[in-house]
Amino acid sequence: MKSQALTFPSPSAGPVRAGWVLLLGLAILLAQAFAVTAQGMPKSFADLADKISPSVVNITTSTTVASNTGPRPVVPDGSPFEDFFRDFMDRNQDGPGRPRRSSALGSGFVISEDGYIVTNNHVIESADEIMIEFFAGDELPAKVIGTDKNTDIALLKVESEKPLPFVNFGDSDIARVGDWVMAMGNPLGQGFSVSVGIVSARNRALSGTYDDYIQTDAAINRGNSGGPLFNMDGEVIGVNTAILSPNGGSIGIGFAMSSAVVKSVVEQLQEFGETRRGWLGVRIQDVGADVAEALGLEQVAGALVTDVPEGPAAEAGVESGDVILSFDGHDVVDTRQLVRIVGATGVGKAVRVTVFRDGETKTLMVTLGRREDAESEAVPAVATGPEKVEKDVLGLTVTAMTAELREQLGLTDDATGLVVREVDETAEAFEKGLRAGDVITEAGQQKVASVSELEDRIAEAKEAGRKSLLLLVRRQGEPRFVALTIG
Repeated sequence: MKSQALTFPSPSAGPVRAGWVLLLGLAILLAQAFAVTAQGMPKSFADLADKISPSVVNITTSTTVASNTGPRPVVPDGSPFEDFFRDFMDRNQDGPGRPRRSSALGSGFVISEDGYIVTNNHVIESADEIMIEFFAGDELPAKVIGTDKNTDIALLKVESEKPLPFVNFGDSDIARVGDWVMAMGNPLGQGFSVSVGIVSARNRALSGTYDDYIQTDAAINRGNSGGPLFNMDGEVIGVNTAILSPNGGSIGIGFAMSSAVVKSVVEQLQEFGETRRGWLGVRIQDVGADVAEALGLEQVAGALVTDVPEGPAAEAGVESGDVILSFDGHDVVDTRQLVRIVGATGVGKAVRVTVFRDGETKTLMVTLGRREDAESEAVPAVATGPEKVEKDVLGLTVTAMTAELREQLGLTDDATGLVVREVDETAEAFEKGLRAGDVITEAGQQKVASVSELEDRIAEAKEAGRKSLLLLVRRQGEPRFVALTIG
């Protein structure tokens, strides 16, 4: 077969030659891009695993639990199965009401050479004995220094005659979706094991108030709980806590509590043996587009204050209807972020809180209390004696508060506002969740106790050019703001 050489057009080809040159240039650029990508992908994770493995531990717990004290099966005297059932029950129970031992497995990691170890609270909860197995095979008993159920974090301590290898926390806030991560632990009790994946998502919330999970596809299974999630610098950016799975095994959706949360909790547990979170003392909700328009906010951001019980915020002058835009120098995106920032702020610290009120921003100084000591107290209502009037407005049938309605709704004797008797199911109010039995206590950030006052607030909003009116609605004592279109 005759070979053929690849030839390029001669200079006289003009535009054709230019096209070939362009294609060649693009090919070179693509080759360089692939080379850069290849350089970013490690050839092996072995060096990293060797470096950090000595700091990872397996945790075995032992717990005393009550035996089954329920009724035994009734077997007729003389039955051929009488001896069989007696032997079976004796083998599976030391005796009626006698306790038995239960064990569980988990993971953890050493954070200091003097033996402090981090794990999940659910790994060691209610344990009578905790045994730590190190990568080299040594075993030491551990004691609990402190736990935090809100973040499912526990701090343990072992006493070692020699300094222990340990790892440091990294900054989870700079981790990006797509970054490589390595999970280590004791999956399914199989011993020390490594899995690798990427950061699949950030800032995931599962069920806790302070949730800030990193989602990863690095394999996490039962027994991995409490183990570390490392970045490629060998720093811990998360504590492996939970998985999403229909069968109990890894399907590539695992969650690790971010180091941004864990580090603060661990520092408090180490210093105090308990958490001491900052407490602002407000009830809040997210700001939606309709609420922002009703308030005259330029951006849909911040945390809308729905209630201010007695506490630090009330003492500093925070009011219901304020939108918290900034806390201690941090811009507030939403309620979840604000809760996290406040909780991570020291008790007793005086912080600047910027709020949006009546079309203007205002900065207040708030000295934080301690959330763990805070007691929920009802906000005293303003007693009034409105007339008994009922009317259809904004898709709602509302009536002034009466003693009879207070009794029917289980309200306090001084409760005021407008009671929603009916809601038009075709109206915006129904779509936004208002229901019969709700109580409207404010409209346009002013208290309302009669239909005429509500109508006045609607008229004022229209005169001001507003498209919607902000209502403060209470249901079983819980407040929330709802913006309704006024046309």
